[in-house]
Formats: sequence, C-alpha cells, structure tokens
Amino acid sequence: MSAADDPDRIEVLPVLPSLDIDETQDFYTTLLGFGEIVYRADDYLIVRRCPGMELHFRRTDDRTLCERTSVYLRGGGIGDLHREFSDRGVPTLSPMEVQPWDMEEFYVHDPHGNLLRFGRIPKR
Repeated sequence: MSAADDPDRIEVLPVLPSLDIDETQDFYTTLLGFGEIVYRADDYLIVRRCPGMELHFRRTDDRTLCERTSVYLRGGGIGDLHREFSDRGVPTLSPMEVQPWDMEEFYVHDPHGNLLRFGRIPKR
C-alpha cells in the first residue's frame, strides 16, 4: 500500500485567504502551475499541482488577513520549481538563497499578499 492509499494518513492542507477567487485561480494555475482545479465555488477554491501540493482558498474582504498569511512548502524539487517560476516570469519571485537556519529558500507573494515560502536542505 502506498502512503497515499493509507486510510490512517493525515494530510495538512492550508486554507489561504483570497480577495478574488477568479484572480487567485488565474495566478495559481497560469503562473504557478497548479493545473488541476479540484473544486471551485464563488467563495472557495481548491487547486492541486501534484499529489502532495494542494492549496485551498476561501474568499475574504480583509486584505490584512492575506498580508499576514503564509505557507511553507518543503522538498527536494524546489530548485526545479524556482527555475520553472523564473521561466514563467512570476513577478514576485525572490532569488534562491541559503538562509541562516541552513535552508535553501525562495518565496513568492500572490496577488493578494499571501506569502508562499519554498525550501529545501541545501545540496552540499
């Protein structure tokens, strides 16, 4: 049985705020490659990039909520993601840098201010 088929498996899926579900869907599907729309309503969106990368969004009118929200995505494929996002021209893409806490990271802000920080253990 694979980990995905384990009935006792617990997944952690962040729910981020969105000021505009249409704009959120466009940004995440077009620029960040979350091509699978799992669920869509006027006030809720679920997008998936691959197994293990799923984000949920709920509609809010509070911009400050978006600007104070973040999610950390960690894994070995982060370098490939950074190159892909760079090739796609993601406007808020930061450089990939090793941080003082010994993680190689980059970040992206979505159109509403949510921070997506991506990290991996540095390759030695």
